[in-house]
Order: sequence, then structure tokens, then C-alpha cells
Amino acid sequence: MTKLLSYNVLKNFREECAKEISARKYCIRICMTGCKAYGGEEVKEALEREIKARGLTKQVEVRETGCQGFCAKAPVLTIDPLGIFYQEVTPADAADIVIRTIQKGDVLGHLLYEDIKTGIKMPTVNQIPFFSLQNRRVLKNCGIIDPKKINHYIGMGGYDALAKALNGITPELLIKEVEESGLRGRGGAGFPTGTKWKFARSSPAEPKYIICNADEGDPGAFMDRAVLEGDPHRVIEGMIIGAYAIGARFGYIYVREEYPIAVEHLGIAIDQAMEMGILGENIFGSSFSFTLELKKGAGAFVCGEETALMASIEGKRGMPRTRPPFPAQAGLDGKPTNINNVETLANIPIVIQHGAKWYAGVGTDKSKGTKVFSLAGKVNNTGLVEVPIGISIREVIFDIGGGIPKGRKFKAVQMGGPSGGCVTEKHLNLPIDYESLQTIGSIMGSGGMVVMDENNCMVEIARFFLDFTRSESCGKCVPCRLGTKQMLEILTRITEGHGREGDIDMLLKIGETVMQSALCGLGQTCPKPVLSTIKYFRDEYEAHIKERRCPGAVCESLVISACQHTCPVGTSVPKYVAAIARGDYIEAAEIVRERNPFPAICGRICHHPCEIKCRRGELDEPVAIRSLKRFAAYKYFETAQKPPPPFPKTKSQKVAIVGAGPTGLT
Repeated sequence: MTKLLSYNVLKNFREECAKEISARKYCIRICMTGCKAYGGEEVKEALEREIKARGLTKQVEVRETGCQGFCAKAPVLTIDPLGIFYQEVTPADAADIVIRTIQKGDVLGHLLYEDIKTGIKMPTVNQIPFFSLQNRRVLKNCGIIDPKKINHYIGMGGYDALAKALNGITPELLIKEVEESGLRGRGGAGFPTGTKWKFARSSPAEPKYIICNADEGDPGAFMDRAVLEGDPHRVIEGMIIGAYAIGARFGYIYVREEYPIAVEHLGIAIDQAMEMGILGENIFGSSFSFTLELKKGAGAFVCGEETALMASIEGKRGMPRTRPPFPAQAGLDGKPTNINNVETLANIPIVIQHGAKWYAGVGTDKSKGTKVFSLAGKVNNTGLVEVPIGISIREVIFDIGGGIPKGRKFKAVQMGGPSGGCVTEKHLNLPIDYESLQTIGSIMGSGGMVVMDENNCMVEIARFFLDFTRSESCGKCVPCRLGTKQMLEILTRITEGHGREGDIDMLLKIGETVMQSALCGLGQTCPKPVLSTIKYFRDEYEAHIKERRCPGAVCESLVISACQHTCPVGTSVPKYVAAIARGDYIEAAEIVRERNPFPAICGRICHHPCEIKCRRGELDEPVAIRSLKRFAAYKYFETAQKPPPPFPKTKSQKVAIVGAGPTGLT
């Protein structure tokens, strides 16, 4: 590899790299990270075979990339320079892609994205709202370059910001530039990055360390993983710039061992940077030297807390410690240490390359730049999105995310993972920034967004997240160790149908106590899912406790079947559907009449809430329960030998029906 001994050598080498990236006429970019689970590797191999068989190897490149973002449609690929985006590709499609699209310029209709609102098929990336409504800065290279090739990163302008910083910008001016950009930590707390760097630089002790916190552990969050897998050199460049700013000569990337592709790509990137002189002694001919080491975590959620993370690197059990002293004064091995998360460091080259003023042109008054979110749960377009801070929650979920599947109603979105709270429908127009979300008891966190629809039980959601935080608690402080245990016991009791009067008040009391007295940020925020669901969905808690009923038809101990549980009169839907399947229509109608004397009328006018809860609907379409009821009634009257017996008298009151037909008023 070429040794980059100076800024001029880098510039000349970049021109060569840029030519290498666009050397062939066509490039098929295929995701080889998350899409692997859906057969991405088999698709790639099939494409390579077809290209070779037709003698197109010199004209067509099949490039392995990181995540392209649209995870809901995996496996995905993009064809340059046509800009054609294909989704849900299979190996069987490879021949058509090569023959019809590459050789003839035609598009394959069955592989195109179909707009959810209009039904129009969209051939190119720029037409698809999921991509066109984003502002991709941090994710600019993800899905574009091969993350295992440093030449691709350099060809896209990589390491130019580092060379610029080391050749003419003092550490003090560098920190000032980051301060003026308004960049805040993307790990959740939102502390100003420039201020954090200033504290570390002003600490007199030596040596100093810089650490990248890549211990991403929130359920449903995969932003950091995607950046590390798809653009590892961007994070390394941000770390070297940060190290130069604070005066550190050594750094660690602390990454979860459960991210094998991220670990692999980071290892390759560090080796390449060392070989080219970007890491090591006298970087770009300057007097600055920096070494970087990859440290794999053991999967403990608490190690995302910075003092626990440092303890883990030191070989100790990952447990938080009290502060002060803060890491900037006494961190790793008692020395000044600066810790930033993956996305924060990935923003640094952008700030230095384009300047603070340009960077601050996007965002709100107090929160500048963009934010990467992982959109998961009950939303059509799941995946990775990068949007300006300050965009509304509605725009992310309904415009970019495509709304809720199967026409169901939006219920809430859990933001900030186990440390965040639920955001309800009335808050959908709220801007996504640190301050706005705090006003409603939630946080932006690291960027996880788990969307829920009307089939979710909010009590069970709170129990799920608290079960996670309780099991991940380090146990060092009493409020977190015992408080989460007691709250989980109460929530479990409620979901099992044994809730008691006073349970809600007790949850509130314990939750507030834990928030005020836990040792670390994880313990202080873990009651938020419980407190926010009680605040906005107290009626669901009361239904579980007072009526022994789960409105979401989720809690197994309270639900025989979701459809029967949801039926206003409790009709045994599975029983009469099974009778219809056997051809026993008289029995089916009699089963309906056990709870409802008018099966034929109900089969016409019922608003069938049971079908919304039908478990079959999670797979494809729900069972047509109302139509089956009507069908059973018709068959009953066709086959019954005698009139049905009068419905048994169960009430002493009489009911009058005013008006004709099934819609008469009682």
C-alpha cells in the first residue's frame, strides 16, 4: 500500500482512488451486512456467475457494501450510474438483472419499490420517499463504498479532514470549531462535544486517552453497528482528530463482540490505516502520533455507561462509579479520558471538512446537525434513517417510514430504548430534539425508535423493557438492584391478571425513587418506560387490574384467543369458525347465539374489532370473522329443520327496538 507521508501525497492518491471507484461502466452495489440474513450473499454470487458467463467482468462490478438503510425490503441492491433500486431480490432474479437491466436498460417491475400511498412503482433511489426525504451526512458512504477497502474511503474524500487538521489547525482552534458547530453527543445525554474535549485538553495529567463507545445495547437499535460495518474509516478519522485536539496518543474502540461484522471491518480498517501511515508515528508528516486498539466487550448493557466501560477495558467487572472525578480528569487508569460514541465521532470529519457554519445550517437553535435513527417495530419501512434534528416525529414515521402496516392505528413510539419513554399520537408533531422530548418524559437517546400499533399492550411493553434493565443491572446500587426487581414483580403480576388496587401508585412511587437515587444514568432512566406508559395509558393498567382484561389482547394469562378477547360480547370465535370448517353450520350459529341472539344481524353490522386483533393478520390477512358469522347464519336458516328455540331469559328488564332492520335503536 502507498504510504501517505504528507497532505500532497494524500491528494494525489485520492485522484487514483476516485478513478478506481468508477473504473467500470456499471456497478451493482449490494448490501452484505444485514441483508446476508435474507440471502444477500447468494444473490451476490448469482450475479457474479451471470456477469462472468456473459463476459461482462470488465464492464460490471459487483460491490459489497454496508447497510443501504432500507432493511424492510432486504435483500436490496442499487445499480449505478442508472440509480435503479431493486428490493427483495432473489438469486433467480440475477439473470434478468444482468440481461434486461445491464445489457438492455430495462427495469424489472416486480423488483421495484411501490409507493404505499399512491401505488406507483418507483425505479430510482431519488424517487423513493424513504431515501429522498433524508439528509444523509453520517451515512453518506454507507451502502456506497466497500467498507473493507480504504481506497474507496479515500476516493470519497476520506481522511482529508484529518490532513487539514494536522496541517494548519491548532488543537485549540479545532476545539473551538467543534464548539461553534453545535455538535452534541449522540449517545443520549446530548452534552456539547467541544466542551467535553476542552475539559479533557485542560487536564494537566499525562498520558491522555480517547475512547469510542461502540457498546450499543438498546433493543431495536442498530445505528452504530451500521456505521461501523459500512464506513469504519469515518469513525477512525474522527477519533484521530479528537485525539489530536485533546492531546491523546492512544485510543480504544470498545465494541460489542455480538457485532462480528463490525469487529471484522474495524480490524481490517485499523490494519489498513497503520499500513498507510494514517495511524502510528508522525501522521501525514506532522509531529502527531496516535495508536488505536480494538477492545471487544462481553455484551453487558451497563458497559455502555462510560465509567463501567473504562472498568471493563481495565480488566475489571463493568460497574459504574460515582462522579466526580469525571473521566476528563481521572478516567482510564486514573488518567484524563475522553469518551464519545460512534455517531458523534463520525460527525467530526464533516465538521472539519465543511466548517462549523455549514454544519450548523441544519438543526434547531440548541441542537445542530442530523441524527441517525433505527426505525423498527410496527412501521412499513423499517431501517436506518438520517434526518435533520428538529424534524417532527410524524414525518419520520409516516412520510419516511410509510406509516403503520395493514391500515392499523398508530398507538405510540418508544424512543431512547429502555432508558426512554413512549410518545403518543398527540405528540406526533413534536420536533425531535433533546429539549422537546424531555418535556413529555422521553429522550432522544442513541436513536432507537420502536413503533407500536393498536395491537400492542403498553403494560407488557413496560414489563418487557423493565425486564431487560433489571437483568442488565450491575447490582452495585440498592435503588436500581432492588427497585427494578420490585417494579418488575408488580408489572408481571398485573400482566398475569393478579393486579391489585394500589399497584399503579406503588409503581409511580418506586419509579420516582429509583430515578432520584440510582448511581448511574442507566439506573436513573430505567423507570421511564413504566412512568410514561402510566402517564399516557393509565386506562390500560386499570383494565388489567380492575377488569382482568388486556385491551391489546397480548397478555397470555388474560387472553384465551385475541379475537374472542376483543369481541364486545365475548363470542367464542375459534369455536364457531372451527364448526364452519367442519361444515356444521347449525352448531356454528348456536355457538354465536350463546352470547348474541342475532348472529345474522351481527354478521352484517358489527364493526368487527376481532379482525384487527386476529393473529393470522400478522402473517398475511386476518380471517373474515364477521363474514363467516353471517355465512353461518344463512346456512343455519337453509338447513335448520325447526325454528331456533327462544333465547334464554337472563335479564328481568325489557328492551324495545325502535325502527326497522338491523340498525334499529334499542
